Amino acid sequence: MNEAETRAEHIDPALAKAGWGVVPGSRIRREFPITAGRILGKGKRDKALSADYLLEYKGVRLAVIEAKAWDKYYTEGVGQAKDYATRLGLRFAYATNGQKIYAIDMENGQEGDIAVFPTPDELWQARFPLANSWRDIFAAEPFKEKGGGWSLRYYQAAAVTRATEAVANGKNRSLLTLATGTGKTSIAFQIAWKLFQARWTLQKNGQRRPRILFLADRNILADQAYNDFASFMAFPEDALVRIRPKEIQKKGYVPKNGSVFFTIFQTFMSGTDAEGNPVPYFGEYPPDFFDCIIIDECHRGGAKDESAWRAILEYFSPALQIGLTATPKRDVNADTYAYFGEPVYVYSLKSGINDGFLTPFKLRRIVTTLDDYTYVPDDIVLEGEVERGQYFRESDFNVTVEIREREEFRVKQFLSEIQPLEKTLVFCANQRHALLIRDIINQQKSVKEPDYCVRVTADDGELGEEFLRKFQDNEKSIPAILTTSHKLSTGVIKGKYGGSITDGLAELGDISNVRGLFVEMQQWLYR
Repeated sequence: MNEAETRAEHIDPALAKAGWGVVPGSRIRREFPITAGRILGKGKRDKALSADYLLEYKGVRLAVIEAKAWDKYYTEGVGQAKDYATRLGLRFAYATNGQKIYAIDMENGQEGDIAVFPTPDELWQARFPLANSWRDIFAAEPFKEKGGGWSLRYYQAAAVTRATEAVANGKNRSLLTLATGTGKTSIAFQIAWKLFQARWTLQKNGQRRPRILFLADRNILADQAYNDFASFMAFPEDALVRIRPKEIQKKGYVPKNGSVFFTIFQTFMSGTDAEGNPVPYFGEYPPDFFDCIIIDECHRGGAKDESAWRAILEYFSPALQIGLTATPKRDVNADTYAYFGEPVYVYSLKSGINDGFLTPFKLRRIVTTLDDYTYVPDDIVLEGEVERGQYFRESDFNVTVEIREREEFRVKQFLSEIQPLEKTLVFCANQRHALLIRDIINQQKSVKEPDYCVRVTADDGELGEEFLRKFQDNEKSIPAILTTSHKLSTGVIKGKYGGSITDGLAELGDISNVRGLFVEMQQWLYR
């Protein structure tokens, strides 16, 4: 009897007898997808992972079951079951061959044979021995799907669940640490949606919809979040509000009608009175106006003691505050972790790569014989002025001094070490340098396509965004190389090839200065 027959004839009936799929609110999800399979390159992936059975009750994922064929030993699937339970953040895992059942409690380490599968109520009671009405309310509200085949990845669902459980348990500050490119904005939406639907407020009386603030440090991040929230087509049309300084100045007051507000720290810190004295706009809201504040990229300063941004968080201290960061804990951001506490959920860059949701990369150090330079009168100056004997270090190149021959040599070396159609990111010193490198690459390329290498920076506008979308598409080979300055290293860009390269390097090793490194991800870093 093969595995499929074993499931159909023995495991499925055993689960039904225990009430799974029969008791209202219980659900069996078969072949539940977990990972996409690590990207191997050239359009190939490693094998994706899926759980044979996922058991849900009252909207909560409770256990996985790994099934084996009738003639296999019943504990053969224990390793897989434990792995899947760990990935999904579940307490219970089971392995079976249809004849015997082996149970594992991932929390207390107990494991052994059981006669029958537990009922939904028994498993629920084991997982949640203490009643918590808000936890049940949040769990009962399903995740909001976007359509078009989009659905939450397993770690996104786990992050949302951990965040809402923290809210239900009365934790007023929480931190989610997930690598750049893993969809933190979608996680933020799901948290906001559950709070909105549950009518959770600071008063916790369910009498009104909550007011939620999404706080970022760049307009493009706030705009991106606003558009992402709107794309779900879930909130009422007038529920989403983008707070902008010009509109405040025009109307003479801050917007207060809405449910989910989006703005940046700088907007809230600006504002003046009739005499021109600084009066931050956030002070026009009562301290308890917002029920929840979601702080995007909170490691970039929002929680630092010396930061003016901290004044906003302290002013709205009654609010539930949820920080989102891509940066693991280090000395440079220890204050962020001190402010929010240890993360309630972590999904690392390494996990994202191994699961196939992020593109892998390798580091290669490129060293040239011209990493510093001293000007002598025999050298020809094409533009600008320079003093005799003036010394330029490596960090001055393409900022205060440009030597085209050096750039041409480095591009030639870099092109010789990659495959022509490998997706490649080229990080340059600034936007002008990105233009120069784009042009040199296209002059030296072996590919005939005119858009083989393109630039995407703040100055490239819609055309640059279109180039970026094509670059992110694994089905398109052109453009193959993209030059940029700092735009793609800020978490602004997400997708298959987006992400914070500097954060990623730092997570893999103690690399504080990325200058002079190539990063091969099927992509590279060049500076």
